[in-house]
Formats: sequence, C-alpha cells, structure tokens
Amino acid sequence: EEVTNGELTFGGTDATKYTGTLTYTPLTTTEPASYYWGINESITYGSTTILAETAGIVDTGTTLILLASNAYSKYQSATGATLDETTGLLRVTTTQYDDLEDLNFNVGSVSYALTPNGQIWPRALNTYLGGSSDYIYLVVNDLGTPSGEGLDFINGQTFLERFYAVFDTTNSRVGFATTSYTDATTN
Repeated sequence: EEVTNGELTFGGTDATKYTGTLTYTPLTTTEPASYYWGINESITYGSTTILAETAGIVDTGTTLILLASNAYSKYQSATGATLDETTGLLRVTTTQYDDLEDLNFNVGSVSYALTPNGQIWPRALNTYLGGSSDYIYLVVNDLGTPSGEGLDFINGQTFLERFYAVFDTTNSRVGFATTSYTDATTN
C-alpha cells in the first residue's frame, strides 16, 4: 500500500516510533477483562473523574473508546455533547469543541492524554458514518453496561492511534509511550 496509517512489529519494539519512556502495566486479573488484553486504569476529563480505577481492555478490533454507561454519561455531561441520532455518536458545537479538556487515561503512575483534537472523529470521514460534514463527532461512546462488571472500558483504535502500544505476551503486560508520528494528531 502506498499510504499506511500504522505499523505492526513482531518480537520487539522500535524506539524510532516513540518518544520518552515505554511504560508497562501488568495484565489485570479481573474477569472478564482478564480474558483479553485487560488492564486497570482510571479516566479523568480535565480534573473530573469519569471512571475510578477499574478493569477494561485494550483492543485493536474496536474502533471507538467505549466507557461503562455511567462513565459515558459523566463524559457526555462534562463535555455538553448531545447524542446524534443519525450516527449514534456524541456531537459537540464548535464552541464546545473549543472548551474541551484533555481526556486522561491514567495507567499506573502515568497519564496518557487525549487532547481535544484526539477526542474527535476525523471530520473528513464524517460522511462515511452517514453524518454531516459540518458536525464535530466525539470518539467516546457507550459500552452499554454499568461499571463494576469487570470490563468497564475498551481503549479501541481511536485511543491506540495516538500512542505507541506494546502487547508483551512473554511478560503478561501492556506498554504505552508517546508516539513519534506527528501526523496522528491532526483531525
């Protein structure tokens, strides 16, 4: 392919693809997240706790970031977003977009921040969802279950495209770092 938007490396890491420290967290023992690439994390929007530390999964096969229903409601309320019935995604106005705060995924002692731009669906792709090219859609959606059931979030592709991720089977852990690929930060 002439144009690629990612890369997969087996058997190691590529230090040219990330900056700073690659930080690992152990796989969770909480079921059912432990059946997948499950980790423990908390999520904050600015300084507001959206989801207290809990188990969920990191999943390359899920497009959006999915949160337990109660956490999704807190995020929706904090952003002022409204549900767009056509796409099923949250939608914000340009003023609300300008006021968005970072969405922080706190894994161990490290926080991985999705800037406001990282929280929105690429506008050039809006019509592929059946949406309006003029709207601003968010990439956070409802998991459909309340927190406390052992799988309270899914950090999908819209999270993973912003960070360098390592799935370490040998040591039963997942690692993250800041990506060195700058084009991933523009929607």
